[in-house]
Amino acid sequence: MGKSTGFMEYKREAPAKKDPLARVKNWQEFTILMPEDKLSEQGARCMDCAIPFCQAGTTMDGSAEIGCPVHNLIPEWNDLVYRGKWKEALERLHKTNNFPEFTGRVCPAPCEGSCTVAISDDPVSIKSIEFHIVEKGFKEGWIKPEPPKKRTGKKVAVIGSGPAGLAAAAQLNKAGHTVTVFEKDDRVGGLLTYGIPDVKLSFEVLQRRVRLLEEEGITFVTNTEIGKDYPAEKLNEEFDSTILCTGAQVPRDVPAKGRDLKGIHYAMEFLKKNTKSLLDSNHQDQNYLSAKGKNVIVIGGGDTGVDCITTSLRHGCESLVQFDIHPEKNKDREPLNPWPLFPVVYSQEDGHKEAEAVFGKDPRAYKLQTTKFVGDENGNVKELHTVEVDTVYENGKKLRKEIPGTERAWKADLVLLAIGFTGPEKHLLDELKVETTERSTVDAEYGKYSTNVEGVFAAGDNRRGQSLVVWAIHEGREAAREVDRYLMGSSNLP
Repeated sequence: MGKSTGFMEYKREAPAKKDPLARVKNWQEFTILMPEDKLSEQGARCMDCAIPFCQAGTTMDGSAEIGCPVHNLIPEWNDLVYRGKWKEALERLHKTNNFPEFTGRVCPAPCEGSCTVAISDDPVSIKSIEFHIVEKGFKEGWIKPEPPKKRTGKKVAVIGSGPAGLAAAAQLNKAGHTVTVFEKDDRVGGLLTYGIPDVKLSFEVLQRRVRLLEEEGITFVTNTEIGKDYPAEKLNEEFDSTILCTGAQVPRDVPAKGRDLKGIHYAMEFLKKNTKSLLDSNHQDQNYLSAKGKNVIVIGGGDTGVDCITTSLRHGCESLVQFDIHPEKNKDREPLNPWPLFPVVYSQEDGHKEAEAVFGKDPRAYKLQTTKFVGDENGNVKELHTVEVDTVYENGKKLRKEIPGTERAWKADLVLLAIGFTGPEKHLLDELKVETTERSTVDAEYGKYSTNVEGVFAAGDNRRGQSLVVWAIHEGREAAREVDRYLMGSSNLP
């Protein structure tokens, strides 16, 4: 694939991005499209490796990622970009991924960690090439609505319009079923809209795709929560099957003394209110949690924590620290994290680079566990206390052992809890009598996606647990295939 010596002739290049100090002043996307000749060179770096682990889409020991979960045909479209066949590259890309404009922006690119070139050099710029293929497709007008030629007469309800719900709806519509997507919020997209800052994935990019899905025949019903605004029992009456794509939205808490103080919020509350106010009024309604002039502490070292950094900087925070309970990662792989597993190594996300540009240093602090929150006379948080911990395993259990003498107090006016989610909300599951696992996720076998309730399926984070957008798309596609098989006796969906 590509040029047989390309990976030796060309070095990895990624798209340029606007200066961090300039981009934190607005909410616009800041990646700059690369010239096509440069992208051709990057496609040429995709070597003829014979076994493309980049598209494997599997896990080791149930958690370690290897390659692309949607099995993107990466070497094929890299080769087509190298040869200047962009329209053909787009066709190959859309065969496996309904929404490459989403993953090309927000996916952490497990494909690149499994790239064969990455054994001894920088990986192929797979994510960048994917992003440019789909954006060129929209620019050239190649991406058009493709409604099915005939309808089956079957109706399917999709509950939730995040990446799993959108992928399931798109696939079922292709099969000819009549699909209605229910969304409890006022806008379509789930956490794509309200969980990811507009600067990383703009709502207009999402709407661009939703408009196509509507033109293809999918109906979206917003401001409608099943079990509250729409009786759950009506699903059986009006639809032949239902897919639950409600996500895992119950946040994990920090059960420390002083947790009830004002100024301590879950990350998703902070992010959702910010984006809603931005989209509603460009923040003129002031109906959001502002970080302006505040000492902000983000508890949690993952992507959601970085999104809180990105947002706080644009508000104009006074100071910013991100707590990570783990030690700082090395720049090279550890022995227990070999290729082709996703590389667990030190890296700076865009939000970290922005914080460093604004405040002069990376905002992260490591091995910290919060011990208590301290408030002022009005009940507002003013201070946060921590202790350093070592993470150890004893008898198969993970333990945090405090390191004596490492106690510290931090100024804090706004604390954002970004330490993940414990599972899906239960009221709808209980109403539908859907069984759950010990992990509180929907009990539906991977690959089959059917629940204990006849005709009800589940896909995405509510079944899998908190995961990546690309895994949600994968599960939505697969669940659509199983629903199609349930309704028709067989399925031609991939």
